[in-house]
Amino acid sequence: MTASQTSFKTRAAAALADRTLKVAIDRTTATAERKRAAAVAAFPEFAAARERGEAIKNHVIAHLDHYLVMFESNATAAGAKVHWAADGAEARAIVTRICRDAKAKLVTRSKSMLGEEIGLPHALANAGIERVETDLAEHIIQLAGEKPSHIVWPAMHRTREQVAELFKASHHPPPAAADPATMVQSARRELRAKFLGADIGISGANFLIAATGATCTVTNEGNAELTTTPPRIHIVTAGIEKLVPSTAHAFTLLRLLVRSATGGELTQYTTFHCGPKRAGDADGPEEMHIVLVDNGRTKMLADEFRTMLRCIRCGACMNHCVVYRQIGGHAYGGTYPGPMGSVLTPVLDGLAGARDLPHACTLNGRCAEVCPVGIPLPTLLRAWRSRSWRERREPRALRAGIGFWALVARRPTLYRLVSRIGVRMLRLFGSRGWIARLPLARGWTRHRDLPRPAGRTFMEQYRANQAKQGARA
Repeated sequence: MTASQTSFKTRAAAALADRTLKVAIDRTTATAERKRAAAVAAFPEFAAARERGEAIKNHVIAHLDHYLVMFESNATAAGAKVHWAADGAEARAIVTRICRDAKAKLVTRSKSMLGEEIGLPHALANAGIERVETDLAEHIIQLAGEKPSHIVWPAMHRTREQVAELFKASHHPPPAAADPATMVQSARRELRAKFLGADIGISGANFLIAATGATCTVTNEGNAELTTTPPRIHIVTAGIEKLVPSTAHAFTLLRLLVRSATGGELTQYTTFHCGPKRAGDADGPEEMHIVLVDNGRTKMLADEFRTMLRCIRCGACMNHCVVYRQIGGHAYGGTYPGPMGSVLTPVLDGLAGARDLPHACTLNGRCAEVCPVGIPLPTLLRAWRSRSWRERREPRALRAGIGFWALVARRPTLYRLVSRIGVRMLRLFGSRGWIARLPLARGWTRHRDLPRPAGRTFMEQYRANQAKQGARA
């Protein structure tokens, strides 16, 4: 059964029961949180850079049509071919058509969440084209037959011990040892021939530079460069929100992206591709195609989720999310996990099938605190909750319960009476100061105990306390 065929609650319950998953998540997110904090502390200008990054993205969103036209003009002038895709199906069709026209048999691909969003891996497989993921983490999950669980560390749900077993079964020859360095060398050996033998290389883009028509990719492994340079054709798939006005603006955002994602100052490889190989160039593709994908983004321009288009895909929100750190990425079911995924998945897949995601949030605000471009994620999640309520997607029992609560809350005398009865009844379910089981609250008590109430309402305790203080005076 696939993730799309099970409910979020079912997937989350399975994740909570997986102790190995918790170990894997803790290892990565704890390190990411610590490194980000250190990187921000060492960069006194971070707050100012964050304000500037937010302003850049707001400006581009407000003038998206202008910068799209500018980018297409400059990219075309540089020799690239620009394609427009209204949705995932059109984007898949464009990419597979380019591959078929080139009679491609082998395609290498560097990490791209946009590619996952539009279903490109399945499209290539259905077209009979061998696809090789070249990012180390993507290589791991391709061998495992899984989807990414994080947008920066796609295989973070797997421990190094599990990866060692996977490489032992899949690599020929298998790695000689299970330490990280030996396993990396084994992956390099497996992928080297693929890099050099690929007909087409497919990449994403972290930024699209309107002033030059260039695309920018950032990696720490160099796999994007080996994916895009040796093959005769380079295809870029990118969301239209990735635009920035100039290279200088891209570097402003890069300073935020890298610190927020990995806690570094700059990635090992920051590469700008501007058209195909020119006369006299030592290497590079003979053709460059850029597929600009909408897939719901222009629709977001006109509604309350507009600010989500500022997202630069750093992953900081999920690294600091108390829910993500308990259940991992696969439990969310969509392409994008965590807080940002809980906002984007209803846009991409519809609210009907993703209603649980905005509700699976404590609204503690950590995601908004660490977002490098100031996206008000809790506000956007509340907006989805409001829309879900307006569209009457909540279960009948929940709507009835909230309706009863509203009826009581609007009547102070009735509210005080019900409160007094309620706290006294709750004591009947308590034992040794805690409530382990409670009717209609199994979703909470299955995983934690509730403090046993004192037996009096807050107001009753407040009045008693005031009386004591008056007596002392």
